[in-house]
Amino acid sequence: MSKAAATIKKRPARPKNSTDFVVEALVPSAYLCNSVLENKHRYNASLMNTRRLCYLVVFAFTFPLLAQDKEAEKLKPALDLITPDALLSHIKTLASDEFEGRAPGSKGEELSIKYIADQFKSIGLKPGNPDGTYFQEVPLAGIKSDPKMQFVVNGKPPMDLTVADDFVASSARLQNEIKVDNSDIVFVGYGVVAPEYGWDDYKGVDVHGKTILMLINDPAVPDPKDPSKLDDKMFKGRAMTYYGRWTYKYEIAAQKGAAAAIIIHETEPAAYPWQVVKSSWSKENFELDNPDKNMGSVAVRSWITLDVAKKLLADCGQNFDALKKTAITREFKPVALNAKANIDIKQAVRSFKSHNVLGMLEGTDPKLKDEYLIYSAHWDHLGKHPELQGDQIFNGAVDNASGDAAVLALASALVKAEPPPARSILFMCTTAEEAGLLGAKWYAEHPLYPLAKTAADINIDSMNVWGKARDVEDTSYGFSDMDDMLADHAKHQGRSTIPNPRPEKGSIYRADNFEFSKVGVPSLYIGKGEHLMSRPPNGALRGDEFDLKDYHQPSDEVHPDWDLSGTVQDVDLLFEVGYQVANAAKFPEWKAGNEFKPKRDAMMKK
Repeated sequence: MSKAAATIKKRPARPKNSTDFVVEALVPSAYLCNSVLENKHRYNASLMNTRRLCYLVVFAFTFPLLAQDKEAEKLKPALDLITPDALLSHIKTLASDEFEGRAPGSKGEELSIKYIADQFKSIGLKPGNPDGTYFQEVPLAGIKSDPKMQFVVNGKPPMDLTVADDFVASSARLQNEIKVDNSDIVFVGYGVVAPEYGWDDYKGVDVHGKTILMLINDPAVPDPKDPSKLDDKMFKGRAMTYYGRWTYKYEIAAQKGAAAAIIIHETEPAAYPWQVVKSSWSKENFELDNPDKNMGSVAVRSWITLDVAKKLLADCGQNFDALKKTAITREFKPVALNAKANIDIKQAVRSFKSHNVLGMLEGTDPKLKDEYLIYSAHWDHLGKHPELQGDQIFNGAVDNASGDAAVLALASALVKAEPPPARSILFMCTTAEEAGLLGAKWYAEHPLYPLAKTAADINIDSMNVWGKARDVEDTSYGFSDMDDMLADHAKHQGRSTIPNPRPEKGSIYRADNFEFSKVGVPSLYIGKGEHLMSRPPNGALRGDEFDLKDYHQPSDEVHPDWDLSGTVQDVDLLFEVGYQVANAAKFPEWKAGNEFKPKRDAMMKK
């Protein structure tokens, strides 16, 4: 047995259901009523009626609680299948060196999708694709970029940048060469056009054919009453909106006709260090192989380091800090820099078929079995980087072998649930999430089952593998009434739910749940930012340490200090929420004012 396996604790007995304590408190009360009434008023007929009433009151309270306990007792054998050892076994296989980091279109994909499909079959799931297979083909293109970038400022020697150390650049366009010559550079603040906030960083300036330079994240608008805080009325305060995501910034650049879009990296607002950008963008990247070869996207997508940005701006007679300060106001106007950009990207493009892996547990209710709940997790990671010294494999143990293990554990348990789910449940492990949620995007745009009949998506991306926690991070907090379900079931575990403790990271827009949300399907997404029982209540979050040291690094491996009892806690919660959704009288609903609600409302009216 490995050190890691040896440290994984056996599943403890499940805590007594909270209803047990209520019943234990109420039932003796009935005997107390009986004793008092008989001793003091043995022959008083009117008080005999009072005694009967006392019993009825107690019965009215205890009957539904006993019914809940009876149901919980029926589900216990299914829940007991969710164990640390079972989860660890799946994680160790998927995150092994043999799987080479699970890159799409590689040996790692072949091994990963076969393993997951074989597990679905052995669990007893039916093929999730109506064509009788466990796979949905996703047309992808692999793009290996060799970029060169140069800035030229009048009167100064050209700035020739070093790829990976100073910048990264690629294109979604499926072309062998992308060139941008002598392109004017314009600083556009945060590059945001948000009418609902009265915000336009372009102010009517024509950037067609130009290179735009922009800041990462949302405009950090200070609270007018307390400048030390952000204004909650603007871009959700600390929480990132979609305007802060790099994907949005490249999308708006394409809409504006820019030739190239360059994001200035800063560790705090980006929520990850430059090393993550370097490792994510310096490898083969992937795009959907659409019929138009993605010619509608901006030609060049790039990031530069903060030091490079500061030097470029200084050479142009500008100050980075001063420009950033002006960019947090509605009055900001684009600043034309006295500089040109020259960019040349050679691209090796290969087209191939990747795969989402799907298994189906058919519902048992004749009317509801044609409605669906989805559990999703992405199987892919960053693959193998031969250019690195030392460890070259990005094993992706937490991100996201742990999520795949959770999906497999949930499938194993729900197959044994008594009574079985009324609605059908689709278990899906998606491809190319790390390349921009591409597998989930493909499914959302080409669903195998009607979205109007899809109750919800419960997405799992990176689990807590460090022990039991006081709470559970509800990353999608405030989005749908599944929040309330999660909170209710967490309470039965003696835990609470908390919003994402790092809302500035924009995690809600960085996982597969976002693609389901965009098309209107309510989604639930829990994270790993939990307060561990092994640490002080206000101690450092273990998830933060992972993000700083191991996220998208070769060090994301199975470690000896893991304790998957915390994973079991969270998988139990997702089982209970999913089981409730699968048997509820109606679908989960977006909460009032949610940005995705109108899409769902329109869908359900058709």
